[in-house]
Amino acid sequence: MTDRAVATAATGLALYDRTATDAASVVIARYSTSFGLACRLLGPRVRPHVRTVYALVRVADEIVDGPAAAAGLSPAAAGALLDGLERETLEAIDRGFSANLVVHAFARTARECGIGADLITPFFTAMRTDLTLAQHDAASHDAYVYGSAEVVGLMCLQVFVNAGHAQPHAAEPGLVDGARRLGRAFQDVNFLRDVDHDSRSLGRDYLALDRDTRTRGEVLDGIDADLAAAAATVPQLPADCRRAVTAAHDLFAALSARLRTAGGDDRVRVPDGVKAVIAARALLGLAPRAAQA
Repeated sequence: MTDRAVATAATGLALYDRTATDAASVVIARYSTSFGLACRLLGPRVRPHVRTVYALVRVADEIVDGPAAAAGLSPAAAGALLDGLERETLEAIDRGFSANLVVHAFARTARECGIGADLITPFFTAMRTDLTLAQHDAASHDAYVYGSAEVVGLMCLQVFVNAGHAQPHAAEPGLVDGARRLGRAFQDVNFLRDVDHDSRSLGRDYLALDRDTRTRGEVLDGIDADLAAAAATVPQLPADCRRAVTAAHDLFAALSARLRTAGGDDRVRVPDGVKAVIAARALLGLAPRAAQA
């Protein structure tokens, strides 16, 4: 059945649900080619749910990362908007409906997959940090990375183990550790890639490389250790999730390798040809590649 036929056949809440899911898909298509590539390798059981997680995360991120300010909002106004988004998200999970399509889509995923305030609240807390704290130390970096990235990995893990099941349950501890470490590696790679942009455009310093004893190489060593630990847990994931997680892992392992040879002012990227090879390896079911030290 075509999308148009489905839309025609669906009515009422079913049509609204489908429209909300489609809206979340548009967000990921517009904002992330790399994440979009990995998401396409997910099985149909989980793919729409992961897209809804990403869509909510992206909207919150845009409130603190420039578009809201470009629209004329002060930091206080952006904070109030973020507070409202968090409140609407939690209320939508309770009542099963939101007038915000992205929130509605996420709430449906959260209800089915067991994503609760224990993950949602730390995420929004981290997002608020971007409005109030520009210079991080080791402790505030770790707290920020937990809320902004590790809990997002845990949300996706809840989708992986629970989508399509009657009752959500907690993931195994090893998978929880792998999801957190993969999220942490992704975030620190992004910090290194964007260090110049974050400093010049946003006035933020997440890694404190010039104010701390850590070196760029030590950050990369931590990233590669996290990637290795996460890779070891991939075989424990449901089969319809392994290829996508492998592709995402290998994209960031490739970025880590390039960051080791790039200058601090260079924003590295993975060429399209290399991305195609990574996707092909994942499709074949090969194990995640080790990061190159």
